[in-house]
This record gives sequence, structure tokens and C-alpha cells, in this order.
Amino acid sequence: MESMYDCYKLNNGVRIPCIGFGTYKAAAGNGAEGIETALRAGYRYFDTAAFYQNEEDIGRAVIRSGIDRKELFLSSKVWSGDLGEEGTRRSFENSLEKLQTDYLDLYLIHWPCPNHDYKDWKHLVLETWKVMEELCREGRIRAAGVSNFLPQHLEVLAENSEMVPAVDQIEFHPGHTQEMTVSYCQERGIIVQAWSPLGRKRVLEHELLTELSEKYGVSPAQLCIRYAVQRGVIPLPKASSYDRMKQNQDVFGFEISREDMYRIGTMPPAGWSGEHPDFARVRF
Repeated sequence: MESMYDCYKLNNGVRIPCIGFGTYKAAAGNGAEGIETALRAGYRYFDTAAFYQNEEDIGRAVIRSGIDRKELFLSSKVWSGDLGEEGTRRSFENSLEKLQTDYLDLYLIHWPCPNHDYKDWKHLVLETWKVMEELCREGRIRAAGVSNFLPQHLEVLAENSEMVPAVDQIEFHPGHTQEMTVSYCQERGIIVQAWSPLGRKRVLEHELLTELSEKYGVSPAQLCIRYAVQRGVIPLPKASSYDRMKQNQDVFGFEISREDMYRIGTMPPAGWSGEHPDFARVRF
């Protein structure tokens, strides 16, 4: 990968940019203007979700930009409270309306279950995935995937459906790389995406990353994004300023050495959000 416009090929042949723009709280308080700034900064892949409550802002920004829809890659997600046939179809139609488009490039199941102790989640996931498969056949979504699915959740789809998820979007950053899930996906041709690829303040200020950022002459954030790119993971960084948006793209002029990749990949746990699909949220 030599620029953020270079693409991976998903398991159904659809091309997906190697870096996207994460929109969760990215433009808080700025509405469509924050998305317009990202468009001016050059981003063309936007990741959103019904839960983010910003699909209307993205839709307005895209229309005002005048950029051809075919030049954009738009992804959204069905929320855990809407799983099931009826809820998924309703959520999908709402997303299309708010985004002012007639198709999505990628549609994901946001979480594998409504809450961590929900017992009949397998039935809901399979019912939802069946709708996703139908939407793919209808050409209304170009690719379907999941988010926050671990191997035990992905196995339910593998054993009971024909279509393999194109992507699995998980929390991934130095200090929280979820190696078992990454290995599971990459062995099966499922592209891994990273939400929160920069971790949090305690990641960016970790002594290892500050040391290596000085060594490579880049910011800790750029180091985190480059780490994901070299792992074959699609990072979805977010930023609120034009300068930071541009800086997050500037990760192709250096390469992290093999030794330093190992050092980053084995650093102590850091920056975890506290979210886990099978357990109650941990508050820090």
C-alpha cells in the first residue's frame, strides 16, 4: 500500500480503500461541516452506523461536496437492538434515506448480540445475516460484514450460512491487538478493520510509542496507523481538524522494522475501551 487510495480486494471481489475515516464522535458539534472537512482533506471512505446518529450529516456533506457517489465508499451498521429480519430491513432503509443514497458499499452487523447476557443471540444473528445476504443479491449492498465479532461468533455464520463476512471491524491498536480474532479472520480471507486504531491517550503517551515516534520522525498517531497498515488491517482513524486529518493520511513514507513491529505487537495491554461482546462494559 502506497497511499490511502490503494485498495484491498474483499472476498467477493469488491475493492475497499486501505484507510477510512471513522465518524463516531469525530465531528461532534460540527455536524456536516466536520464531514465536509474530511472530504476536502481527501477522504473517500466513511464508516458510520445507525447508532452514531450522524448519517444525515454525512449525507448532507456528500451532496454538498458534489463528489460523484461512485468515488465514495460508504459503510454503515445495523445496531444490536435492531437485529432480526424486520429490524435489519427497517434500519437499512433508514440508513439509505439519511445518507441520501440508494446503495451501501458495505453494511455490517454492529454487535453479535443485544447485550452480553442475551441467550438467543445466535438465532438473531442468523436471521440478520440472511437479510444481509438477500441485500447483497439484490445489489443494494456491495459487501456485507460484521463488527465486534470474535471467533465464537464468526463460527455461527461459518456453520450455518453460505456467505462469508467480507470484513470484521474490531477494536485494534497497540496494546490491544486481539491476535486470536485477527488470525482467525486473516486465515479465512476476512479483512480486519480497526476501530479506535489510535487507542486512547494512555496508548499515545506510552513510552514505547513515544520512543519509536521519535526514531521514525512521526507522531504516535501516525505510528499506530502505520502499524495497522503493515498488519494488513484497515485503520479507521478519526480527527476533528483538517491538519490532523491530513497527518493521519501521511503514513506511507516510512516503514516500521520487523523488530519494532514485534515490540509494538507485544507491548503491555493499554488503551482498551472496556467494550467486549460477551461481558458487561468495564468503566475506567
